[in-house]
Amino acid sequence: MDRKGQSQLNQRRSRSRIRRRAQATDAVEFFNILTSPQLLETTEPLLSEHRERLHPPTVTLSMFMRQTLEADGLSACSVRTGAYCKARQRLPVEMVTALTRQTVRLLSQKALRPWQWRGRAVKLVDGTGLSMPDTPENQALYPQHSTQAPGVGFPFVRLVAVICLATGAALDAPIGPHSGKGSGELGPVRGLLDGFEPYDVMHR
Repeated sequence: MDRKGQSQLNQRRSRSRIRRRAQATDAVEFFNILTSPQLLETTEPLLSEHRERLHPPTVTLSMFMRQTLEADGLSACSVRTGAYCKARQRLPVEMVTALTRQTVRLLSQKALRPWQWRGRAVKLVDGTGLSMPDTPENQALYPQHSTQAPGVGFPFVRLVAVICLATGAALDAPIGPHSGKGSGELGPVRGLLDGFEPYDVMHR
């Protein structure tokens, strides 16, 4: 087998291992990670006030993470899923955002040196545009695209992602206005410079 064929075979095997691992992971494992010493300091200060109920925030987020691994969602264990849906809507966005950033930092720190470029961490920067639900709140923050007639279009935002080349994890992905002053791809990135270390390489 030539080098290209061997590389493709290794990639298929790697994807298969990841798929099997994802299918075997349950919500309890996610809960254990969220309440681990590495993440508990991030989780606790951002927990919203909540009653001790069936779906506290950490349990709800664990279930949601497990659900995202399923193409069709989790099989229902009860026809009464209203409590879980309401609990998911109450999840503190700040907590989810902070946990995402912290786990990605921890993952990037474990990247092997051969995965780097000449001993340096490479961070990719790329942007795209997204339409959002047409709500008054979204319209006020993110005006719709200039090519759309007023009142008949959807709010449009620019999303810029900073991605760790070694691990493929998104370090951060802020959103902002798609047009106007400071709305270019580099505008949001300037607010993320604290996430770059000395000697990091930025690639667009």
